[in-house]
Amino acid sequence: MAAEKELISILDEHTIEVRLPNKLGYERIAMACSASFAKIVGFRPERIEDLKTAVSEACINAMEHGNKNNPDARVVITMHYGDHSFTVSVMDQGKGMGNSNEPLEEPDIEKKILNLQTPRGLGIFLIKQLVDRVEFNQTSDEGHMVRMVFRMTG
Repeated sequence: MAAEKELISILDEHTIEVRLPNKLGYERIAMACSASFAKIVGFRPERIEDLKTAVSEACINAMEHGNKNNPDARVVITMHYGDHSFTVSVMDQGKGMGNSNEPLEEPDIEKKILNLQTPRGLGIFLIKQLVDRVEFNQTSDEGHMVRMVFRMTG
């Protein structure tokens, strides 16, 4: 069996990569790493909770939907800061979200709060609300990527 790459790699002084097993609960490692790195590089404290939530939701989506709960798959989180922004990319080994031109149905928040609908299905909605820019359905030979950008100023 080939040696597994390190869990956390410092690619350069502006970029860190975290490689996670495809196991629910491990998204907390990505949350903690992204929050710590963002704090070190001067990310506004009031936005760190938004960052953690968006990273967690993107990782859970990658594990459940992208990797289809495959225990042999991996999720790779790359964090980069520069040009007054903090970018987090979450890559799974799946094929993407289908037709990226179709608008996603907005969840009915009131029904979810009243337990008239399952609380599931809020991930993409939350990500869109919490980040300054998000790009879905970026695909490569390695899988599918979600890229989230947070402005560090303004």
